[in-house]
Amino acid sequence: MPFGTIRTGAPEDVKAIAALVREHEVTAIVVGHPLSMTGRSGAAADHAEKFAEALRGFLGVPVHLQDERLSTVQAERDLAAQGLRGRERREVVDQAAATLILQAYLDTAR
Repeated sequence: MPFGTIRTGAPEDVKAIAALVREHEVTAIVVGHPLSMTGRSGAAADHAEKFAEALRGFLGVPVHLQDERLSTVQAERDLAAQGLRGRERREVVDQAAATLILQAYLDTAR
């Protein structure tokens, strides 16, 4: 289950995730993999891959990359359908997208 959005830079982001891992006894982490629409890896995907590798090394739990293409678009649509507008929607869109990314991972891991 998603635990929220962490908005810090390195190395505080890894420390914040480590605290969640300990507190909630997390057994695996899913990181969004921002591939291009053609499925190619660019700078953002390379950054996600390096971040996932840092988490693996620091936390000692499995870290999985999950394609996140169109997750924000879908999250925006879902939130709009729920009646959230403007700032209200912007405040939760990352969490909603993270939930979609996690669900996509779970759907493929079955």
